[in-house]
Amino acid sequence: MLSYKIAGGVSDTAARLPSAVLSSLLVVFIYAWARRFRRGMELDAALITASSAIIVGFGRSASTDMPLTVMFSVAMLSWYGWYASGRRSWLLLFYFFSGLATLAKGPVAILLAAIILGVFAALRRDLRLLLRTLWPIGIVLYLAVVAPWFIAVQHANPEFFRVFFLQHNLARFTSNLYHHREPFWFYVPVALVALAPWTVFAVAALVDAIRDWRFSIEQPPAQEDLRTYLALWLLVPIVFFSLSHSKLPGYILPAIPAATILLADFILRREQQAAKPPMWQVLLHALLSAAMLAAAFIVPFKLLKLSLPKTDIAVAAALAIATILTFWLTLQNQGYRVLRFVTLVPVVIAFALILKGTAPIINVLQSARPVQASLQVTEIGRIPTIAAYDIPASLEYGLAFYRNHRVASYANNQIPPGDHIVIAASGTQKELEYRLPGRKVILFGGFQWQHLDFYLVAGTGSGQPPP
Repeated sequence: MLSYKIAGGVSDTAARLPSAVLSSLLVVFIYAWARRFRRGMELDAALITASSAIIVGFGRSASTDMPLTVMFSVAMLSWYGWYASGRRSWLLLFYFFSGLATLAKGPVAILLAAIILGVFAALRRDLRLLLRTLWPIGIVLYLAVVAPWFIAVQHANPEFFRVFFLQHNLARFTSNLYHHREPFWFYVPVALVALAPWTVFAVAALVDAIRDWRFSIEQPPAQEDLRTYLALWLLVPIVFFSLSHSKLPGYILPAIPAATILLADFILRREQQAAKPPMWQVLLHALLSAAMLAAAFIVPFKLLKLSLPKTDIAVAAALAIATILTFWLTLQNQGYRVLRFVTLVPVVIAFALILKGTAPIINVLQSARPVQASLQVTEIGRIPTIAAYDIPASLEYGLAFYRNHRVASYANNQIPPGDHIVIAASGTQKELEYRLPGRKVILFGGFQWQHLDFYLVAGTGSGQPPP
C-alpha cells in the first residue's frame, strides 16, 4: 500500500517498486557486511549479486519472492555476524529480519534458517551453538514482529490459517495442488541459469567450499567457517524445494545471495594467492558470456518466429568472438582480479539489449496488460464481470490486477450467473457452449499474440447476451 501511495496509485511501477528497492538495498547491505567481515571482497560480492540473472529478473517482478529473499539474506548474514563477532546486536537483527521474512512469505523462512543453522552446528560438532542462538529476547522480538499481523489477519479473515498455512504452505509442499509438478532435479538447471553469467566460477567456489568443510571438520573454527556456512545456505534451499511436489523457479531465490558471496570470497582468496583460473574454466566462462550476449540479439527474432537478418547474425557472431578472445587474453594474463570487469562489460550490454528489444516482446507474449488493453478498446470489454477458462494462472492474476476486479475461474467452477466475459484459449467456443447449456456464447474478439479468445456469455435464463 505504501508503494501505491508513493507511486500515485495502482500501476506496474507501484507493484514492482518494492522488489526493485529491496533488491538494491540487499546489494548495499551485502557490500557493507562484506566490508565488515571479509574486507576486500565487498565490491565483488555486491556487483556479482546485482548482475546475477535471477536477481535482475526478480528485482523487476511484482512478487513476494524478492522481499522474502532480501529479509532472509539479511537475517542469515546477521546470524553469521553474531557467530563471528559475538555481539548480540547481530543476533537481534537475525530475529528481526527473520520475522520480516516470515511476514513476506510465511514460515518457510524460519524453517530454512533452522535447517541451515542445524546442519552448520552439526558439521562444527557444536550443537550448543543452537542453544546459544535460541536467545529468549530474540524470540520475543521475532514474535513481536510476526504475531500482531497474523493475529489481525486471522481476526479479519477466519479462513486465513487454513488457506495460508495449511493450503499455501503445507499442501503446496506435500502435493501438486497448484499444478507446478517438476522432476526432482528441476532446481539444478534453474540454479545454474540463475547464477549466469557467473555460473562456472560459482560452481568452482561451491566445490572448493565443500572440499574445505570436509577437511575442516576436525579443526577448530577458522576462516573456512564462512565458506561452509555459505555453501550450506546455498544447498539447503535447493535440496529442500527439490523434495517439494510443487516447484517454481523463484522458490530457490533465497539461496542465490549465498552463492554470489561465496564466489566473491573465492575470488579474493585466489587473488591473495596470485593464482590464475584454469584454462577450461576461462573457456567455459567466456563461452557462457558470449552466448548470453549473442542471445540478446537473437531471442527477439525467435520469440516472434522471424528469420534473422544477416547483419544481426554477423554482429552477434563478432561480439561473441570478441568476448571469448577478450576473456581468454585478460584472464590468462591478469588472473582473477579482472574477472569482475571483463564479465560486467558483456553483462551490461546484454541486459541493455534485452530491456530494449526482448522485454517489449515478452510483454506482448506473456503479460496481462496488453490483453486488458485489447479488451478495453471495445464497449463489450468494459463489462465488469470477467471469468477465465483454460488460460495460465499468471494471466488470471494479471487480469485481476489490471482490471482491479476479481476474475472468476471456470476451472474452479466459479461460473458467474449473469452476463460476463470469458477469456479463454483460442478455439474453445464449443467447449464453453457444452459447459453452459442454454446460455448464448458469442465470440467478440481476442488477442492473437497469446492465442486467446474473448467470449460474451449471456446470463442464466436470458438466453441472449446484451446488444
